[in-house]
Amino acid sequence: MTQPTSTPLANTPARPTVLWLQAGSCGGCSMAALGAEDKGLAAILDDFGLDLLWHPGLSESTGDTCLALLDAILARRQPLDILCIEGALMMGHDGSGAIHRFAGLDLPVIALVRQLSEVARHVVAIGSCAAFGGIPAANSASTGATGLHYHGSHRGAGLLPSSWHDPSGLPVINVVGCAPHPGWISETLASLALGDLGRQDLDDFGRPRFFADHLAHHGCGRNEFYEFKASAQAIHQRGCLMENLGCKATQAVGDCSLRQWNGGGSCTNAGTPCIACTMPGFEDPVAPFQETAKVAGIPVGLPVDMPKAWFLALAALSKSATPERVRQNATSHHITIPPARPPARRHED
Repeated sequence: MTQPTSTPLANTPARPTVLWLQAGSCGGCSMAALGAEDKGLAAILDDFGLDLLWHPGLSESTGDTCLALLDAILARRQPLDILCIEGALMMGHDGSGAIHRFAGLDLPVIALVRQLSEVARHVVAIGSCAAFGGIPAANSASTGATGLHYHGSHRGAGLLPSSWHDPSGLPVINVVGCAPHPGWISETLASLALGDLGRQDLDDFGRPRFFADHLAHHGCGRNEFYEFKASAQAIHQRGCLMENLGCKATQAVGDCSLRQWNGGGSCTNAGTPCIACTMPGFEDPVAPFQETAKVAGIPVGLPVDMPKAWFLALAALSKSATPERVRQNATSHHITIPPARPPARRHED
């Protein structure tokens, strides 16, 4: 049986449409999207022939105009190709969603999102809050915060049932991250517009594989220190952040360190540990974000694709072979010993 694929939205008579709503959100995902490709989300959508119907921060329309648009979508007078939800869905109190209502409608946000998900051609969760619950779901939050399709790692425990899929057979597409890389957002929407995103292009958590088949560790500027297990002791130092400072880049999906973030670098290249924000449950870590949880001095979280015994054996060998340059630079806030330079060649007459 072949995997279902998305039908190119460009084949529809009118420009394919995007509706972006915010649920329990800090707005950080929208802020990330504003920096997409140095031109911003609206320009990127226009480049791919997508029509942004409404965004709570980018659109001029408010009030009655917005409500009329939602009414037309639900009545199927206005086609909706891609529904983007940013932020966690608030199920409190007692699953009613009464804690969070849509302004101007006598309707909880969760009820509106359920209705819209039945008329949209595709549904995209923007950010880890919309995907898994994220920060609003931390510490068993009384708000009942959850994701669209998942609550943590449990599919079907979120707002929509496990059996839900869009008309093309795709589940909710989870563009994870807190916040997601702007390229992940724009490339996912562009792929849907071009009909180039099928079920085989998503991983087990509905994350597009073009970024989820990588680890945040790939391309990290601290990899030389990681290879020799030369660790930083404080947040301002240059060494590997995994052993002492809580870095989870070897356990978190994403090509974060392989891309420029709005003209800058990744979290680890900027000097802060990866907190695995692309993973379900990151909001409830075993230890504080900048502290590595250990048992008998051994980090609890080790690389996902290496047996623990192998890692420990290789770590011991690596530390014994650490060059003095790497060892000293690891606990410094700047390069104190540069790499040795080859001797200058002598030119003889």
